[in-house]
Amino acid sequence: MSEFDLSALERLVAERAAADPAASYTRQLLDSGVERCAKKLGEEGVEAALAAVMNDREGLTKESADVLFHLLVLLRARGIPLADVYAELKSRMAQSGLAEKAARRG
Repeated sequence: MSEFDLSALERLVAERAAADPAASYTRQLLDSGVERCAKKLGEEGVEAALAAVMNDREGLTKESADVLFHLLVLLRARGIPLADVYAELKSRMAQSGLAEKAARRG
């Protein structure tokens, strides 16, 4: 299997967002609004967390894929490119997580 990255998934989401809603779950989600997209991301996040707690490796792997997919759908619904998320992550890599959290507090 070739290497897969989130940018490839973002491109797939964009393609499916332009498809006929009768043939595209992604398009149906986007057409149902940001609230529905956010709800699906939350549901998948909870399912991933539960799989982790239950030590369900296969479940956590599958639910994690769902989380990533639904996050990209929600970002698209809000017009936020993955590049913006990458830039934010890159800026956070310059400091420790503890320092970053302390800076947010203020």
